[in-house]
Amino acid sequence: MRPYSTERGKFGTIMSFADFSGKTETGQNKIESSAFLIGVILCVLLSGFLAGSFFCVAGENCDAVLESRVNPNEASVPSLIRLPGIGRNRAESIVSYRNDLCAVNTECRAFRSCEDLEKVKGIGPKTAEGICGWLKFE
Repeated sequence: MRPYSTERGKFGTIMSFADFSGKTETGQNKIESSAFLIGVILCVLLSGFLAGSFFCVAGENCDAVLESRVNPNEASVPSLIRLPGIGRNRAESIVSYRNDLCAVNTECRAFRSCEDLEKVKGIGPKTAEGICGWLKFE
């Protein structure tokens, strides 16, 4: 506590926040650090949630296939995005091509080999070759 005085004489002492709360500057720094850490964790979790929901469109099957190989004749957009070199646009192009080709016949197989993927707009021989090891055609 620090004494203070006025022109009329000594009236008492000024107490700081630390004196009332029992906290010191070190304690205050720990509280601020903890609050910052909690804020960062919440931001990371929220970002992960928003990024995950970005890939799902309403009404679309958002379950990603957990197998090591993906069947392009059945895979959803999120499953195809997992393939190297295939982003959202290419994955949507694959699904769109498959749906257009097999619109009438539900038992249609749009892709019988990796070369068939080259018929999809935006997928060339290099891309098809790069993902061929990750695909299965059944």
